[in-house]
Amino acid sequence: MTTNYLLEDVLCHDLIIVFCGTALGKESFKQKAYYAKKGNQFWPTLARVGLTPRQLSPQEYPKMLEFGYGLTDMCKTAFGNDSELPDGVFNPKDFEQKILHYQPKILAFTSKRAASEYLGRDVGVIDYGLQAETIGNSQLYVLSSPSGLARRWWREDVWEGLANATVNNVKKAPIK
Repeated sequence: MTTNYLLEDVLCHDLIIVFCGTALGKESFKQKAYYAKKGNQFWPTLARVGLTPRQLSPQEYPKMLEFGYGLTDMCKTAFGNDSELPDGVFNPKDFEQKILHYQPKILAFTSKRAASEYLGRDVGVIDYGLQAETIGNSQLYVLSSPSGLARRWWREDVWEGLANATVNNVKKAPIK
């Protein structure tokens, strides 16, 4: 399937988790790899919390399928910091159709901004952790952003909660 995506999704059926960012950052766009900027905590955190057996490099992102994980972004056609993204680049209905098609067990937003764009709620009222909403059978989970620009809001315990929920197959309440 041909798309106008800046970086293709890493998706298939029967995934455990699909990680969903807001949009590619500048360095990720330049390298054509997810979470590629030095200092981004995505790849190190996956290894630290036990979701991957070792730290993958950003260029190894297609290997996520081997672990039962996928990758996408809310915005697939623009890149940059959240504050630089143009108006109208988010299409929650198309995004929802994509998730309904693949039906991962968990859709994990890697920032409150990504969750906000789908849920239509202000970032300030979104809690970390498992959400009440679902997309079909996919549970929604909100993680703290691994971006270096969001370091002051970093919460590795939220990522550990996702790893525990995945391993234990237990529903967990949102983390305040």
